[in-house]
Formats: sequence, structure tokens, C-alpha cells
Amino acid sequence: LLGPTASGKTELAVALASALNTEIMSADSRQVFRNMDIGTGKDLALYGNVPHHLINIKNAGERYNVHEFKTDFYTAYHQIYQRSKMPIACGGTGMYLHSLLQNQPFTAVPANEVMRLQLQQLDKIALQNKLNNYPLLLRQHADYSSGKRLIRAIEIADYLEKNELPKTEFLEFSALVIGLQSDVETRRSRILKRLEQRLKTGLIAEVENLIVAGVSSEMLTFYGLEYKFIAAYLAGEYTYETLQEKLGIAICQYAKRQMTFFRKMEKDGVHIHWLNANDGLEHLKAQAQVLIKKKFSG
Repeated sequence: LLGPTASGKTELAVALASALNTEIMSADSRQVFRNMDIGTGKDLALYGNVPHHLINIKNAGERYNVHEFKTDFYTAYHQIYQRSKMPIACGGTGMYLHSLLQNQPFTAVPANEVMRLQLQQLDKIALQNKLNNYPLLLRQHADYSSGKRLIRAIEIADYLEKNELPKTEFLEFSALVIGLQSDVETRRSRILKRLEQRLKTGLIAEVENLIVAGVSSEMLTFYGLEYKFIAAYLAGEYTYETLQEKLGIAICQYAKRQMTFFRKMEKDGVHIHWLNANDGLEHLKAQAQVLIKKKFSG
């Protein structure tokens, strides 16, 4: 179950898990971290008695990557499967979901923190030029669309130039992929309303507590928009009004990028059954159950 931020994924996942007597696995790159609840939208109160996995498994200040996610996901998947249940993966981190649905061997390439720090000093053009210095075979699957992805592509090419690709066998399974989407204005309205609510109910204090606990500004930036912008606000770079405006715009832009990634998944062969996020929870649950029955019955 996927969709951009603020599309209602968690509510639908919980409703389906309750109806199907099953369990939920988070596919969110930030909900794995403890003491990062409001900014990551964990909404733990929504789960009630529904068992959930891959939430609060790492300490704030640590890193987490797609290969770790796959390892943790399959561990939880096997546990749930042994209980004769069909798990629901729910999240908006497209790369995590894509890694499950299609073979992504390069997730096994470890991070090179020293190289990353050096590459972060370069602009996009310089990164593209550096990547192009590697043999085509080592960069033929590279994504040139952003600095972050170029850095990862260089990291992979450099590793493959000196090492063999680690081989990790993961179970293949048949999956039904359901997506939630809405028109741009409705999505924007939801995002801004949710942001205002979170700012009023402790998001700034959450970031303050992380800073007091020793989480660096670099890591807060790594953890995403809410933490990056609020850290800047706490450092005196923004007024509250400017924070709310800039952060709202940035999250809306992020939601657009999420949808772009989901469309890329479709081009890569992942079939997504799109539902209208505005249809209401009960109607969405009914539509999803019809798709589930059609996919898995018999």
C-alpha cells in the first residue's frame, strides 16, 4: 500500500489489517527511528491492537539504508507468514518498496561515508562528469536526476570497480500493489493542514529533544525536511511564519517527487492499482478488499 505523504495510507492499512486479521510492516525510511514520532507521522495510536513491524527499531542518530530494510523486512515477513497471515506493507518510501517488488542488487553495496562527504561538496554537473569517468558497465543503471542519486551511483561504481557485488538471496513473492492518489490541490491542502497540526502539537519540541540528545545537524538533514527545516528555525535562520511557509512548500514538492517515483515504478513494470484517496475510508477499504480477493482467492 503506497502513496504520497498525507494520502491516508496508515488509516487504510489499519482498516484492512483489522478486517483481514493480519499485520502491518512499515515501508518508511524514517519510522524506523525511535523518538522521531511526529515528524515521521508514525500515528501509533491508529494501530490499536493491530501488530506492526519495522517501527522504532533504530536509535535516532543512526543511519538506515535500503539493504538493511530488505533484511529486516524479510525477517518480519517470514515470522508473519509462519502465523499463516498475509502481511500488508505500507509506506511512501518508493525505493524501499521498489526493492521488494523488483530485484535491486545494488542495495547490497555498502555506504562509503568518506567518499560521500567529499562528493557532497560538488555540484550536479561536477558529479555527472565524475560518474562519466567510470566505465559504462559500472554506471549503466545510474540515475542522473539528482545530486543525491549521482553520489550513490558514484559510490556503487567505485565499489564495483574494486569488488564483486555481494550476493544476497531474497524470497520472491506475488504482491498486490495498491496506491492512493488525489488531485494536486487536495493533496496540498492535506499536507498544509497536517503540518500546521504537527507544529502545534510538539514537532518543534521533538526536534529540540533530538538536538539535546546529541543528534547532529548533518543527521537531522539526513532525516528529511521536517527535521532539516526545524533545526534551521531553532538556529535562528527562520521566523515561525517563514518556517511554516517554506516547510509546507518543500513537503508539497516532496509529495510530487514521490508520485514521480511511483510512476517510474510503473514504467519499470510494477502494476499499481490506483484508488482515489478522497473516496472515504470505508469505500477505500471495500475497493481494496475486492482487489485482494481477486488477486489471492483460489
